[in-house]
Amino acid sequence: MRLILKPLFEVELPPEFVDILKAKIKGREIKEGDVIEIDLLGKPLKFEVIYAEPKEFRVREDTKIELSSEKPLTLDFEFNKVVKNIIFLEKSIVLIFEDEVLVLTEDGHKIYNEKFEGLKEVRGTKNILVIVHGEGKKLRLIHI
Repeated sequence: MRLILKPLFEVELPPEFVDILKAKIKGREIKEGDVIEIDLLGKPLKFEVIYAEPKEFRVREDTKIELSSEKPLTLDFEFNKVVKNIIFLEKSIVLIFEDEVLVLTEDGHKIYNEKFEGLKEVRGTKNILVIVHGEGKKLRLIHI
């Protein structure tokens, strides 16, 4: 679980502030797009949830929280497999691995993820993805 929060006030926050923030919001139900408020030394501090994965969840100890003051949203992902190819559809991004296809929204949310035996080829246009698998004997069409 991951949150990226944008402070809605003009103060430089140290990196370790995320630990205080996590303690204040732990157990709360958070949704992407929400504005959350915490009380710190009697002062209310507001943050906009600019990214949440999943889009709605309850904050736990293992939730990763990041602060962002910039409007261009930068998301970094790390995979335990090598990305073989990338296809851009109209409103999504398709990552192709050796035996797997992962489709993300423009905001990085997972839309589709599946492993394929004998993955041969993946192509896409606009909002349709074509997957050839089963050593070239099977075809899957996905409308996104």
